[in-house]
Amino acid sequence: MEKDGKKSKVGIYLRNNWQLYLMLLVPVVYMILFKYKPMLGVVVAFKKFNVFKGIWSSPWIGLANFKEAFSSKDFWSALKNTIILNIGDLIIGFPIPIFLAVFLNELRSERIRKTTQTLLYLPNFLSWVIIAGIVTQLFNSSGLVNNIIGAFGGEPVSFLSNSFIWRFVYWIMGVWQGAGYSLIVYLAALMAADASLGEAAYIDGATRLQRIWHVTLPQISSTITVLLIMQVGRLVNISFDRPYLMGNTLVKDASDVISTYVYSVGLAAGRFDFATAVGLFQTVVGIILVLVANWTIKKMGQEGIL
Repeated sequence: MEKDGKKSKVGIYLRNNWQLYLMLLVPVVYMILFKYKPMLGVVVAFKKFNVFKGIWSSPWIGLANFKEAFSSKDFWSALKNTIILNIGDLIIGFPIPIFLAVFLNELRSERIRKTTQTLLYLPNFLSWVIIAGIVTQLFNSSGLVNNIIGAFGGEPVSFLSNSFIWRFVYWIMGVWQGAGYSLIVYLAALMAADASLGEAAYIDGATRLQRIWHVTLPQISSTITVLLIMQVGRLVNISFDRPYLMGNTLVKDASDVISTYVYSVGLAAGRFDFATAVGLFQTVVGIILVLVANWTIKKMGQEGIL
């Protein structure tokens, strides 16, 4: 009798909510077909892939693709450049949106705040093709920046041909393009913060900097933590368009990263098995970095994402 009662309750629940499950069916099917099913293709990393035989009929070669990658100097050079560029993005690019969000939150003028927010977010809509063109116009040997330096009697700077300087151009343009998106996230978190805590601190005599440090930032610490963990998890992953379009042959020792390495050695040569092996390596290392960062954050007393 008790089982029959539970079945009737489940039946009533499904009859009342079947529309919701029907709506849920579409995204679930989409995720299965286009997100989870393609994951089966990861077996290509362990095969000598033949496009005519297909994935499942291609012969197994075990870890040969991984051994080839790990024994290549170009792979380790690309991995080193990837980590250097991503660490620079983390150190330079991660704190700036937090600073901007707190600064805009402290402004009293609604018009100035919205205008500044819009101007900071606009570069996010530009593709890296356009940004690379802007970089060339600004920083080449006869570009605007060198013309200004020359007008003050200085010598032209090799922004795009010196690997060390090129990295800073890469990081600065990354901040300019991506800071606006993170800014929106932090501003949304600040909107949900309890304003009464800041008012209480003001009454107690706290200065503006003290209120920001002891009241504002702790209230958005969970958002900062989540974005930090996600950023750490991407230390060995990097987009293709940004380093490829901003780089050139003169700074190849700094701009040749994992994504460009996979493109030139794997995809351009038709070696999809090798490209898949390198991609799988990035994924595994990324998961490990997320777990380590999450564990470290929890040990520091903060909430993680897992």
